[in-house]
Amino acid sequence: MRLALARAALVRHRARTILAVLGVAVSAALLLDMVMLASGMRESFRQFLLVRGYQLRVSPKGTLPFDTEATIGGAAEIARVVRSNPDVVAVSPILGAQLYVLRPDSAAGGAAGERALTSFALGIEPAVQADYDLLSGRDAVAPDALVANDEFLALTGARVGDTLQAAVGYDPQLRSYAGRRRLVVAGRAAFHYMGADQAAAALPLATLQAMSGRADRVSLLMGRVRDGADVERVRAWIERAAPTVTAASVETALAQVDERLSYFRQLAFILGAISLVVGFLLVTTLVTVSVNERIGEIAVMRAIGVSRAHVVQQIVLEGVALSVSGALLGLALGLVTARYLNAILSDFPGLPANFDFFLFQPAYAWRALGLLVAAGILAGVYPSWRASSLPIATTLRQEAVA
Repeated sequence: MRLALARAALVRHRARTILAVLGVAVSAALLLDMVMLASGMRESFRQFLLVRGYQLRVSPKGTLPFDTEATIGGAAEIARVVRSNPDVVAVSPILGAQLYVLRPDSAAGGAAGERALTSFALGIEPAVQADYDLLSGRDAVAPDALVANDEFLALTGARVGDTLQAAVGYDPQLRSYAGRRRLVVAGRAAFHYMGADQAAAALPLATLQAMSGRADRVSLLMGRVRDGADVERVRAWIERAAPTVTAASVETALAQVDERLSYFRQLAFILGAISLVVGFLLVTTLVTVSVNERIGEIAVMRAIGVSRAHVVQQIVLEGVALSVSGALLGLALGLVTARYLNAILSDFPGLPANFDFFLFQPAYAWRALGLLVAAGILAGVYPSWRASSLPIATTLRQEAVA
């Protein structure tokens, strides 16, 4: 009975109801997008760090991984120390460097008769690497082998099986490239931590160390801890056992990210709160207008014995119907707009291809939309209770005179 009466009241003014639902949908979409932005960046970064299950990053003292060009000296000994911890099951050493692919070009302004195509190279140990997924071909196991992403292959025009002349340094005074070596493209890979349009390749760690003249040095060590072990305790142990490095767990990295992205989170919170208030005011206004138009009808219902609670429930159901309809429509609208906005923000230079600003998490999404529905319930309580509390005889007489 209550549902039928609430439905009839809403259908009676179709245009107003549709506009109200659309308004609530826009508020719900904005609220959902802000929740996705506030929680999505953090969760996306967590997934980004744990893509291959490595929970620890060991970098030069006082730096973040690849934050500077500093490297870890005595890398083999430090890796041995980290591996000695019984909770550490794998250690992956990584060295980063610029890689120049040299092509014949008589008109080039660099080294005589050559032009250089610049990319980024990682020195890795293929058995424990966590930086890429091999898509085709073979891994970079041989000393002269490399695997490259599609951007690298497009930049150089190379294919799997081709031999390239490469170098890792350039002397502007001598106008010559250092660390030259012939490398064979052994496979094609998708790199996890590179920018969406960054040309990148990976080759054996020992090869890149020899080419760059950085023997026994790495930019980073990644560590994987066994299931059930206390990652923070292992992190603290590494810093005590190897004072020349800084160890960061996923949680400490997330804390630093939270600090750097606090502006986005604050902005998302403010806009989300505004959308919630707007939705509440919109439903409150519509329900109040609807109740004021039906004061006489409500007085008649009370006069024939309909209880005050019945009247309140019927009007609150109208607010709930508006909020639920708008929330469901807003869910679809929010997902569409989030996908569009994420595509725009993901084009920012230097961001990894698989990093998301807006990440849909059902628990957070339903919690946010639940708040909007709760706001719809509260929006109908006051006007409905006020209308049902009016003196019946006086209200009927005023309506008759009017």
